[in-house]
Amino acid sequence: MSYTPPAPATRAAMLERVKFNADGLITAIAQQHDSGEVLMLAWMNAEALDETLRTGRVCYFSRSRNGLWRKGETSGQVQTLVDARLDCDRDAVLLLVDQKGVACHTGRRSCFYNALRPEGIVEITQPEVAAETLYGKG
Repeated sequence: MSYTPPAPATRAAMLERVKFNADGLITAIAQQHDSGEVLMLAWMNAEALDETLRTGRVCYFSRSRNGLWRKGETSGQVQTLVDARLDCDRDAVLLLVDQKGVACHTGRRSCFYNALRPEGIVEITQPEVAAETLYGKG
């Protein structure tokens, strides 16, 4: 399934209807398009959402860096957009993606690896790739 970007005027009209929070952000959930696996939660500002819709490569807004974060720009673990959907209130976006490699900065496929169990918080998956390998640190 290949992604077809909307025309510039259509993108602009869509962005006007999105309800960004007081900080100009919207919650973005990335989900693997074919398996339904929830990969991660991040934030997008209007510029990140527009770039994602325009290019088909997922771009987020990094609150810690205070700037755009193109998924995979340092790790190579790119997310390609398949479809984007707003929730009923238009204040959250679900990104159906094709994830290359792992989604989590810890080297796991999904960021949701901490299960809340009767015995406490349990890590249910191990890293597939060392963070040092992903980011060249160490």
